[in-house]
Amino acid sequence: MNVADKKRLLREMLFARRFEERCYEAYVERKIGGFLHLYPGQEACCHGVLEAARPGHDYVITGYRDHVHAIKCGADPKEVMAELYAKETGSSKGRGGSMHIFDTKHHFMGGYALVGGPFPLAAGMAKAVKMKGGDEIAICFLGDAANNQGTFHESLNMAKLWELPVLYVCENNLYGIGTRIDRSTAVIDQYKRVAGYNIPSAQEDGQDIEKVFKAAKKAVDHVRSGNGPYFLELMTYRYRGHSMSDSNAYRSKKEERMWSDRDPIIMLRDRLIKAGEMSKDDYKAMDTELLDEIENDIIAFAESSPEPRVDELERYVFADNDPWVYGGGR
Repeated sequence: MNVADKKRLLREMLFARRFEERCYEAYVERKIGGFLHLYPGQEACCHGVLEAARPGHDYVITGYRDHVHAIKCGADPKEVMAELYAKETGSSKGRGGSMHIFDTKHHFMGGYALVGGPFPLAAGMAKAVKMKGGDEIAICFLGDAANNQGTFHESLNMAKLWELPVLYVCENNLYGIGTRIDRSTAVIDQYKRVAGYNIPSAQEDGQDIEKVFKAAKKAVDHVRSGNGPYFLELMTYRYRGHSMSDSNAYRSKKEERMWSDRDPIIMLRDRLIKAGEMSKDDYKAMDTELLDEIENDIIAFAESSPEPRVDELERYVFADNDPWVYGGGR
């Protein structure tokens, strides 16, 4: 990873942080409704893994903490924000909201509210790729708490049995909603749980994007080379509660401070400054530019976009009731 790549990734992660923080503000302002699960603290996981893959070419699927993954895959941030605002210009035409961001054009196959839901879907995508003889892989992001679902074990078993080109990435932030992992899971190290399916696996520091990239490159190369599935566990931490309704009272301030001292954005920033590749003023200028872009371009687009029409309530429920799909148009 060269200096130019590190600077670009710093910018992407900082953009993701500011984007999510602005989502928080919009929710408090009651411009975003429903459920909202934010990603601050985990940026190195998504960006490090997808940097090692081929975003927009490989198939990516995740759970409901999905905004940043969609944008890294190539989704327009304006459309993602418009979806959160429930606007017609949103990535799911305002029908899905925060937990259901989709951009099939860039092979982002969606965020899913159903815990454990993406496991079999990722295996299915990988099966389709293998049957068609393509060079794509399926990448399934998941949280540590989802691994106690039956779909986890069933999907991993089939993925190995059929040697499917699928990479499972566990973003282990230590908590399933408000329950710490050691209170819910017998085996704490998630990468060890796949040994029963003879799937190669690894655990890495999810706060250091360079380490994530290196581990992900090994995993991606393994899967793309036709060697079957791989499981990568990234140890990370979410800075906010599980969702906007979470008071976050179950975590100690000491634990939160310990993880904030290893902020993935600050770690990369300080590394670049120490190497003389960036100054603090450069970073501040970047931050200001991103804040202006989010406010004057992305938020402005979402707020000025039209809401879905009431008379189109049933549109998109079934594919065959949409005249746009079959050339009818309006």
